[in-house]
Amino acid sequence: MPKPTFFNLPEEKKQLLLKEAVKEFSRASLPEASIANIVKAAGIARGSFYQYFEDKEDLYFYILSDFIQSKRKAFITILEKNNGNLFSTFFHFFEEFIRDKENYHFYQNALLNMSYKIEKKFEAMISVKELNEDFIVLSSMIDMSNLKVTDHKELFHAIQLMVSITIRNFIQVFAREVSYEEAVNNFRIEMKLLMTGLLKDVNV
Repeated sequence: MPKPTFFNLPEEKKQLLLKEAVKEFSRASLPEASIANIVKAAGIARGSFYQYFEDKEDLYFYILSDFIQSKRKAFITILEKNNGNLFSTFFHFFEEFIRDKENYHFYQNALLNMSYKIEKKFEAMISVKELNEDFIVLSSMIDMSNLKVTDHKELFHAIQLMVSITIRNFIQVFAREVSYEEAVNNFRIEMKLLMTGLLKDVNV
């Protein structure tokens, strides 16, 4: 979390620092990114940087959290537009995410250098538990009428499966750099398998 001195900066200076940091983290992974490059491009002294952030990891996760927060809001908006239809929401959310060319390399570096901490941040975008502290409130937005779930516990686990498929497909997109059409098609195949199930006769 940034130090109070960062929030006291003039907005223009604050946004310039963040903009140059995004550029650097888009160029290189977190371990390889250079504070020297960031402060030089932002026109601030290296000593001043440590008045704003503890280290480059502190800055990185502040930026990542901001990205995730915006995607989280987008997910809720899409859910509302799709009248609570979970599968349609995940389809549209996936399509919108991989269309974000402006931040493509930032996401690519994050996903291809995934740590446990980074993974948890990405999961928070579309995790019901993270989207709203009150699970019951958010789940009321979801149309359960066409889902084979009997209660909110099963709904939670169903969504976690969908989240896992979505994150795995994000990684595939950025690792293999497949075309938009192939990425969407692969995602639809996996989600369709989840929708229909793999067993013809289920007796569990």
